[in-house]
Amino acid sequence: MPDTPLRIALTPGEPAGIGPEICVALAQQPQPIELVAVADPALLQERAALSGLPLVLRTLKPGNPPQATRAGELCILPVPLRTAARCGQLDSRNAAYVLETLDHAIQGCIANTFDALVTGPVHKGVINDAGVTFTGHTEYLAQATHTAHVVMLLAAGSLRVALATTHVPLAQVSGLITPQLLERVIRILHNDLQARFGIAQPRIKVCGLNPHAGEGGHLGREEIDIITPTLRKLGAAGITLDGPVPADTAFTPDSIRQADAILAMYHDQGLPVLKHVGFGRAVNITLGLPVIRTSVDHGTALDLAGSGRADCGSLHAALETAMHMARRSR
Repeated sequence: MPDTPLRIALTPGEPAGIGPEICVALAQQPQPIELVAVADPALLQERAALSGLPLVLRTLKPGNPPQATRAGELCILPVPLRTAARCGQLDSRNAAYVLETLDHAIQGCIANTFDALVTGPVHKGVINDAGVTFTGHTEYLAQATHTAHVVMLLAAGSLRVALATTHVPLAQVSGLITPQLLERVIRILHNDLQARFGIAQPRIKVCGLNPHAGEGGHLGREEIDIITPTLRKLGAAGITLDGPVPADTAFTPDSIRQADAILAMYHDQGLPVLKHVGFGRAVNITLGLPVIRTSVDHGTALDLAGSGRADCGSLHAALETAMHMARRSR
């Protein structure tokens, strides 16, 4: 029914970090959707008490219609910690807990129990220390949903930055920039800007890989040999593209206004600018998945865990974005 509230899953992430307490902070405001924390109930109650905030947990009943969330309340899908979590102290024994919360949330989205997934920050290192190869949420979600190709998009207000490559060493980036990769990324970005964001004809600005977009081949040939021919091919297919443009001018105010999204070639080409503009209110979005997933733009902040000083602004923005995308998909 179109008037039925959305039901959105929320995973707090690393239990030793700020994820659980920013979920509690987010719950202090009423929401027009049913917000379901996939987490250890005792952990959330402990962080609520530590923060001096009220928290009422009610167990998820998937067979019942979703209910709007009242202030100070969260619906809960219980997942037990493997061992007690201490603020700021990583424990690899809880890596399995973190992944289990993600698995439950993903399965719920696939089964249409949830309309979207919002994720808190995880700590990649401690998951790898537990013997699990883990490079990030984006890659894990792709594998879990059997999705061959996904795109990482970060948004802060009207600035949207997508990445051609994500969590790979800088020395490997040039070899990964191929016509096939760029075509896949641009098509996913174009299609999801239309389907998830309602932009009829998205304008995508594409950064060059090299300084000054290669300076006519004097600073590298990737723009001439790979990027430009791919953009011409996709432009002829009806996708509105501008580039390759020098990355140092792609993010000027005028340039940003002329694009619905900017495609950076690698992680630290685009994200430092976005985080400078919108840190604390930016949102990480995974495009190309069969489910909607948004996330915070920051890490676990172990040094802030339990201090009461963690800001839930990015988590709130991630929830708002997930709600917007889910409504468009109904």
